[in-house]
Amino acid sequence: MGFKEFVKRRSLRAKDNQRTRAAELTLRESLYPICLVTVLFFLWGFSYGLLDTLNKHFQNTLNITKSRSSGLQAAYFGAYPLASLGHANWILRHYGYRATFIWGLCLYGIGALVAFPCILAKSFAGFCMAIFIIGNGLGSLETAANPYITVCGPPRYAEIRINISQAFNGIGTVVAPVLGSYVFFKFDDATALRNVQWVYIAIAIFVFILAAVFFLSVLPEITDADMAFQATETHANADDKPFWKQYRLFHAAFAQFCYTGAQIAIASYFINYIRDTQPDADDTKAAQLLAGAQGGFAAGRFFGSFVMRYVRARKVFLLFLVLCIVFVAPSITQRGWTGMSMLYVTLFFESICFPTIVALGMRGLGRHTKRGSGWIVAGVMGGAAVPPLTGVAADYRNTAFSMIVPLCFFVLALSYAIAVNFVPAYRDPADAFSTTEVGLTNRRDDEEAADSVGVISDEKAVQAEIEK
Repeated sequence: MGFKEFVKRRSLRAKDNQRTRAAELTLRESLYPICLVTVLFFLWGFSYGLLDTLNKHFQNTLNITKSRSSGLQAAYFGAYPLASLGHANWILRHYGYRATFIWGLCLYGIGALVAFPCILAKSFAGFCMAIFIIGNGLGSLETAANPYITVCGPPRYAEIRINISQAFNGIGTVVAPVLGSYVFFKFDDATALRNVQWVYIAIAIFVFILAAVFFLSVLPEITDADMAFQATETHANADDKPFWKQYRLFHAAFAQFCYTGAQIAIASYFINYIRDTQPDADDTKAAQLLAGAQGGFAAGRFFGSFVMRYVRARKVFLLFLVLCIVFVAPSITQRGWTGMSMLYVTLFFESICFPTIVALGMRGLGRHTKRGSGWIVAGVMGGAAVPPLTGVAADYRNTAFSMIVPLCFFVLALSYAIAVNFVPAYRDPADAFSTTEVGLTNRRDDEEAADSVGVISDEKAVQAEIEK
């Protein structure tokens, strides 16, 4: 194979008006692309978990307040709508999923390299700029990866697929605080800052290598025409409406904003919560306890995926979000191990909410799928808005009291969970996808068999005419 043919076969442009078989992939056919994209979920879980640890680390080393340290979350999650509604969504709609993956990984690597001199100069503003670039990269990856996992493979198992993939995101959030507890908090400030630098250099090298892997890999591209076909096959033809009338999508984006903001706020101030409510715990111990809570978060995704095999995803989502509200409320007034235990259980039930909102919100969008995914991912901007509010409440009174802020946003997100379970216009498209047979059999083999039967029948008819 010549160089020109090599490059042509790895073209990053996919024509959205042409139908492929990508929306009809069986479980076996979708296994490799799903495994490769799942690596990305670990990456941003690790980056997010590292951010929660650095939040407290910079409070110590740079002597900044809790509310100012939330500038990290504001820079990180504030970049998401710029990516998901802007550059990443444009690349996704005009080129395809693989091009967006490579673009996001390159931005992630550049941001990690920019972080090196900013940490060296002890510039919090400079590091926030680096985190903003990283946020653009991760926002690009989420804009493509979440819908890709949802639509790559049988639609019936979309919620299970995305929750299992997102479970590796949870594993990343466990690894990062453990790393932080040993690399950041067990050394003097100067050594800890140098360690942070080398962590980001290692991240940059890894993501650039991963970008090369995505360029060399052949991944099925799922076009708008494929998604329109899938919506027709499942009788969830909501895509017939103009994009601006997809009110279910915008409600899902609002729920994502509220839910993600609450989730990020709790994780961002978890270490502060432990230090305020358990004075005997130092930063190292608090970071290790955060890793344990994130472990419960990851376990919740595996557990939720298992339950979804037998119970409709919308019902599991409603139950888990209600339990988030039930358990975070006591953490406001309780102290010591009781309050911390409430947050542990809250993180367990948070687990499936984000990916399930993505999967349910994209049901029936058809040709609007790529554009719609950008709006749902843009809801992650809640992670930029809610933590600063939580930080202000913590500075005003204490960290335990500040948990009232994520509680309020959980309640707002509950409106979508109730609608998707009890409003027919929301519920019916979700249920239509959960019963479809698309992707459960190899449609191409069936069509080839049908064609061969047709040929044989035609030959018999011709032979009969000759005998007459």
